[in-house]
Amino acid sequence: MWDIGFDKPLYMLPFDHRGSFQTQLFRWKGAVTPEQSAQITSAKQVIFDGFKAAVTAGVPRESAGILIDEQFGAAILRDAVASGYLTACSAEKSAQQEFDFEYGDEFYKHIEAFRPTFCEVLVRYNPEGDTVTNKRQAARLRRLSEYLHSYNVSFFMFELLVPPLETQLARVKGDKRAYELELRPQLVVQAIDQLQRAQVEPDVWKIEGLDRREDCGNIVAAARNGGRDKVSCIIQGRGEDGLKVRSWLSIAAAVPGFVGFAVGRTIFWEPLKRWRDGTVDRSEAVNVIATRYQEFVGVFRERMPDHRWQNRLAPAVAR
Repeated sequence: MWDIGFDKPLYMLPFDHRGSFQTQLFRWKGAVTPEQSAQITSAKQVIFDGFKAAVTAGVPRESAGILIDEQFGAAILRDAVASGYLTACSAEKSAQQEFDFEYGDEFYKHIEAFRPTFCEVLVRYNPEGDTVTNKRQAARLRRLSEYLHSYNVSFFMFELLVPPLETQLARVKGDKRAYELELRPQLVVQAIDQLQRAQVEPDVWKIEGLDRREDCGNIVAAARNGGRDKVSCIIQGRGEDGLKVRSWLSIAAAVPGFVGFAVGRTIFWEPLKRWRDGTVDRSEAVNVIATRYQEFVGVFRERMPDHRWQNRLAPAVAR
């Protein structure tokens, strides 16, 4: 297998949310005005300041990263790249059931304009879903994958969501918790296999939280199948409460091949809402975000099987 993969520790704070900031955080309808856009950018700056405060307080700089969008976060992304942080920028249209590029055929121009460490996509892909839709998504994703690996502009980060089909829920009598535990882990393995066969080759797979260590191991095995030895996985928080996210991080961290996490809303949503409502000032919101991010980094690092790894971290090599 050609040289793909990213196997260094990676602690991502994602705040690339677009539609949810508009409709849920600020409760706006319709297209945002320039003034509203500026408000969203200001809110994202609060998160970024919390991230920087956490790094100053001890989160390993060489492993700390942010995921942000170009629409509301271009200036933050430029600042983060210039400051030497690990960065990721989303490339997909927001709130779409089927993956497509935010900037159409000119997607590559936007990647080259910022040169983030990672180009990230969020994809809803159920391997038992509509074959035509899956093939159409895979073709677009193959195009992105080949571009990234041919030109070495950014690593490829793939956020894989596997929403249940009605037929799959029927197998577990409509119990979504049973779907998450009994069906989704194997569907993730199947999805990874299908996408690899379609020549979609992420360097990092971003996986929804898992409750069993063996499921984490099976997913790493699928991600690294066929000589993809440096390909890694990170666990995502899904906006769950802190207790649940800590459990997921603890389980994943103990499995070689899971190198970190991407936890966003669990860290910033509540303090950002309170700042929006004026019940806390900006500095307090920044402090809460920094503290929560630090805590999750600590949870993951504490559960890593080889603590010596923490002492020999090498700076990430920009692609």
